[in-house]
Amino acid sequence: MKNKLFSQRLLHLFLPFLILFLAGGIASYYWFSSRMDRTRYLLTWLRNPFQHPGWAITALDSCPQAPFLFPSTGYIGYRWGDSFRPGHKHQGIDIFAAGKAGSTPVYAAYDGYLTRLPDWKASVIIRIPEDPLHPDRQIWTYYTHLADENGKSFISDQFPPGSQDLFVEQGDLLGYQGNHSGKAAKPVGVHLHFSIVKDDGQGHFMNELEMTNTLDPSPYLGLPLTSNHTLHPPTKCLNSDS
Repeated sequence: MKNKLFSQRLLHLFLPFLILFLAGGIASYYWFSSRMDRTRYLLTWLRNPFQHPGWAITALDSCPQAPFLFPSTGYIGYRWGDSFRPGHKHQGIDIFAAGKAGSTPVYAAYDGYLTRLPDWKASVIIRIPEDPLHPDRQIWTYYTHLADENGKSFISDQFPPGSQDLFVEQGDLLGYQGNHSGKAAKPVGVHLHFSIVKDDGQGHFMNELEMTNTLDPSPYLGLPLTSNHTLHPPTKCLNSDS
């Protein structure tokens, strides 16, 4: 009888920990499998992009009823909200090029005013005074990885470091996709990271590294671009049967 009571007490003591362990294991499985699926498709496309032409988007195309043009040509490998490590959420989308660093153009997705801070080697940000989906607010579009692995910039000469509030039209050339990670000789894959950043209410862009400071790009580009979208590839427009 005493052994039975002792066993029951042990069960009651450890049951909450067992439930937490199992829940954590299930969550980790789904996080890992989702990440691996994204990477598997990306690597398949990168090995032979010409074998899968329908997997890529084309720069300057657009979806019906979506205000933004596609800013570059390539495969959308990672989406808004994807996780690369537990507790981390991706703040935008990554469009991977089929070519070498410095060969795939990047264009302005929408009219606005471009800023390039003095120390920005690979990034520009464009202020859009009236959000086309919510005209009562200002937003910013952020473009990065526009440099080679050593930080040699691929940004257009029209936008030197220190550029402030220069008007650009939708479709203007901004630069070229690169593989700069921020650390010399530690390149990432050649791609454009594109995100939509909130305004702080004082006319300044918020910290793009925080996902809560960014917006879901899906309605702006008309594509299924959030982590909970399972459609592959993410090239079918949300408002189209084509």
